[in-house]
Amino acid sequence: MGRKRGILWACCALMGLLLSGCMFSSSPEDMYSLPQLPNEYTELREQLDSILAAGAEYAAPTSGTNIQSVQLTDLDGDGVEEALAFFRNADDEMPLKIYIFRAVGESYEQAALIEGSGTAIHSIRYVDMDNDGLREIIVGWRVSADIQALGVYSLQNYEPRLLMSSLYTRYEVLDFDDDLTQEIVLLRSDNQGDPVAELYDWEGEDLIAHSTTRLSMTMAELRSMDVGALRDGEAALFVTGVAEDTRSVTDILAYRQDVISNIVRSDVTGVTSEIFRYISLEPTDIDGDGVTEVPMPMVLPNSQEGSEEIFWQVDWVSYNARGQRETVVSTYHNINEGWYLLLPDQWSGQIAVRQELDSDERGTIFSARAGDGSYQDVMAIYTITGNSREYKATREGRFVLKREVGTIYSGAFFDYNDSWRHAISQENLNQRFRLIAKEWAIGDN
Repeated sequence: MGRKRGILWACCALMGLLLSGCMFSSSPEDMYSLPQLPNEYTELREQLDSILAAGAEYAAPTSGTNIQSVQLTDLDGDGVEEALAFFRNADDEMPLKIYIFRAVGESYEQAALIEGSGTAIHSIRYVDMDNDGLREIIVGWRVSADIQALGVYSLQNYEPRLLMSSLYTRYEVLDFDDDLTQEIVLLRSDNQGDPVAELYDWEGEDLIAHSTTRLSMTMAELRSMDVGALRDGEAALFVTGVAEDTRSVTDILAYRQDVISNIVRSDVTGVTSEIFRYISLEPTDIDGDGVTEVPMPMVLPNSQEGSEEIFWQVDWVSYNARGQRETVVSTYHNINEGWYLLLPDQWSGQIAVRQELDSDERGTIFSARAGDGSYQDVMAIYTITGNSREYKATREGRFVLKREVGTIYSGAFFDYNDSWRHAISQENLNQRFRLIAKEWAIGDN
């Protein structure tokens, strides 16, 4: 099956180019036809062609990681992959179609069909939610420009059965109550227009609406929804929104006393207590200990007289199951230049920052508070590009921290560092300097 998978994926990629107009086609019909496949795929090709000939068109999911018009995945755990093909037929009452083909010998035959209403298939995921070895199919149907509907289907004996359906804005799948099965938490507006998170849990062979909790942000303000962990090891969802005044609003959802609960929501105000300035950072495991931290920015002094540029120290805080926070580590994030620095605890309240710009070189200067209240330069980190970057990265006592394609990050110490009681060494600076990992927001859900 490895050879078959490679061949079909290559053909699907080529089909994607055809459909996007990236290759020339001799006729409109060619635009909606699979490329010529090996003989063992003759029956699959003929079945797909017959669907197209009946008036359908390919309708690949528009979001997420699974966005091919034809996809291969092992739904029943037997080691043999099924093929799923996505179509739209505007003339049908249920225009959106997901055809499921199973392997029979060296070919495929249609085994099931899932149909839906709407304008497009927003996303598709395959998850064994009830731990029975069979993967459920989670479909996001695009009902209109502003409305999505979630459908979860089981496929026992290739007979699709709808387990749950609901309107939603975002959703996530996780084992929320530590029972070895996967639940669904979806975010939506309720009948009164209030933002809520709703937990769907298993009852027998069905997923039912189990409990809800209020959110602190509207669906329009919603920015991210991430599976993470609390300090006591419990799973949690970190839901972040950004208000119009650039405040970051974070709700933390956990499974408490058999219901979903917003553990940082105030009983007095009705909203979360975790409201900070938004500086393009999301909750993450910043120190790699398996616990999720939330960024809490604080303004750093600017050591350049008359400058109004703002720099940020970011305190990363973790939470226990009662919503109590604890600062884990502090960083200086230079988002524009793609790096951050783990700050020593002793630097809190003792440093100021400024930036110096030169041709092909951007320097971030760290200064320490002296006994007379002034700031003295102790250290710099340079981001260097251009043809002479190798020379600039090591001149005048500088040393290389990291090399990237087209960019070198370099460090340097100044005279006051020799006498400052909180000074760090070159080795320590190398350990504390990190590049910001580029993450692509795929939007599976």
